[in-house]
Amino acid sequence: MMQEVTVARLGLDSATNSYVVILREKVGTRVLPIWIGKPEAESILMQMNQLKRERPLTHDLCKALITGLGGTLRRVSITRVEKSTYFAEMQLEGANGLIEVDARPSDSIAIALRLDAPIYAPDALLSVMEVDGDDTSPTPQETGEDVHGLSAEQLQAYLENLRPEDFGKFIP
Repeated sequence: MMQEVTVARLGLDSATNSYVVILREKVGTRVLPIWIGKPEAESILMQMNQLKRERPLTHDLCKALITGLGGTLRRVSITRVEKSTYFAEMQLEGANGLIEVDARPSDSIAIALRLDAPIYAPDALLSVMEVDGDDTSPTPQETGEDVHGLSAEQLQAYLENLRPEDFGKFIP
């Protein structure tokens, strides 16, 4: 069974020096951490903080293509994990009906945030871990940083300075 999830946190995993996006059940406490690349982390963070770049990012381009062609992103589904690789599908509706597009979860999440589309994950993946404590991660505003007008270098520095405790403590 699939559960609707939201982006609860974004942080840097100091053990792997990789970025991780934490999806949390919309109704419930289970979470799904997915390790992602730096460009996708920056794109997700920018959308979460409603920042705009002078030129559109790839995910902004995807949004423009979908809406420009009269399409709608109905939903994103994180479908499975195989050999530590997560898979997702984007369900798009257009003039020719509904199509499912294979996509990376990180890209799917970044595009879903831009189009206000729901994100779903299967129960089996959500049951892996639960978050301990509150579900709010510090935003740049909460840490006293002004994210509006950040340069690429400043955004990179912000992401690199996130600590594991900034996105939660996990219980296996």
